[in-house]
Amino acid sequence: MIGKINNLAENYLKDAVYAASDGIVTTFAIVAGVVGASLSPVVVLILGFANVLADGISMAAGNYLGTKSESDQYESELSKEERVFDTSTEDAKKEVKEIFSGKGYSAQDAETITPLIIKNKKFFLDFIIFERRGLSITTNSDAVKASIVTLVAFIIAGTIPLLPFVIFYDSVITNQFLYASIFAGGAMFLVGSARTMYSDKKWWAGGFEMLLVAGLAAVVAYFVGDFLSGFIN
Repeated sequence: MIGKINNLAENYLKDAVYAASDGIVTTFAIVAGVVGASLSPVVVLILGFANVLADGISMAAGNYLGTKSESDQYESELSKEERVFDTSTEDAKKEVKEIFSGKGYSAQDAETITPLIIKNKKFFLDFIIFERRGLSITTNSDAVKASIVTLVAFIIAGTIPLLPFVIFYDSVITNQFLYASIFAGGAMFLVGSARTMYSDKKWWAGGFEMLLVAGLAAVVAYFVGDFLSGFIN
C-alpha cells in the first residue's frame, strides 16, 4: 500500500505541484489586485472562485490533451521503429550505434553493446524512442489521472487564499487580506517544500523560492489594481 502511494506521488508530483502553485499564485494575485483597487470582499470571492473553477478545468483539460498528445506521438514512433526492427536488422543496429557514438562511445564499444540492445525488441523500441524523441510510454489512463490530479490540486490550493474572506466575512478587507497573505504564504511554502521530496534541493530553499514567486506576483497585482483604481477614479 505504502509502495503504491509512493509510486503515485513520484509519478504525479510534478502535476500536483505545478497545479497547486499556479492555483495559489493566480488566485492570490486576483485577491491582491481587487484589494489594491479597494473593491468589495464580495468581488474577491466572485472573481476568486470563478478563477479557481475556470482555470482549474482549463489546466486539467490542457494537461489531459498534452499527455494524450505525447501518447499519440509515442504510438506513432513505436509503429515506425517496429517496422525498422522487423524488416531490417542492419538498420536497427545502425540506429543503436549512432546513438552510442553520439554519446561518446568508441566504434568498438558501440559494436559490442548493440547486439545486447537488439536482442530484446521491447527494450530496443523503448530505448530508441526515448533517445531519439525523448518520449516515454504513456497511455490514455495516464492522461486521465494526470488531469484529475491537476484539477484537484488546483482547486484545493487555489481556494486557500479565499478562505479568510469566507471565515472572516464581517471583518474589514485589510484584515482579510492580511490573513489571506498568511494563508497563501504558508501554502506556497509547503508546496515549494513538497517539490523537493524527490530532489537534492533543501526543503526550505524550495519553500522560500516558491514563496518569492508568489510574493512577486501578488505585489505586481496589488499595485496594478491600485494604479488602475486611481486612474479610473
